[in-house]
Amino acid sequence: MDIKTRRRKQQKLMVQMVERKVRSRAQQIYDERGQGDGHAIEDWVQAESEVLENSILAPLYHRLKTGDQDPETATESSADSGCETTA
Repeated sequence: MDIKTRRRKQQKLMVQMVERKVRSRAQQIYDERGQGDGHAIEDWVQAESEVLENSILAPLYHRLKTGDQDPETATESSADSGCETTA
C-alpha cells in the first residue's frame, strides 16, 4: 500500500472517530432534553461544536468534510495548527 492510500485511510478513520463521538454526544443532548423531536440538527451542531472545541483533529475534520483542500495538505496544515492550539 502506498503512502497516499495509507494517509487517506487514516484520515477517513479519524473522521469516522470524530463522527462517532459527535453522534454519541448528540444522543446525550437528545436524551437530556427529554427526547423531544424536531431538534436533530440543533443537537448535532451543538454536539459537533463541543466535541471539536478542544480537538486537534478539528481542522482536518472541517477540511475533509467541506472539501476545501486536498487531504494531504489538510493533514499537514492541521498538524501545524494543532501544535499552536495546544500550547
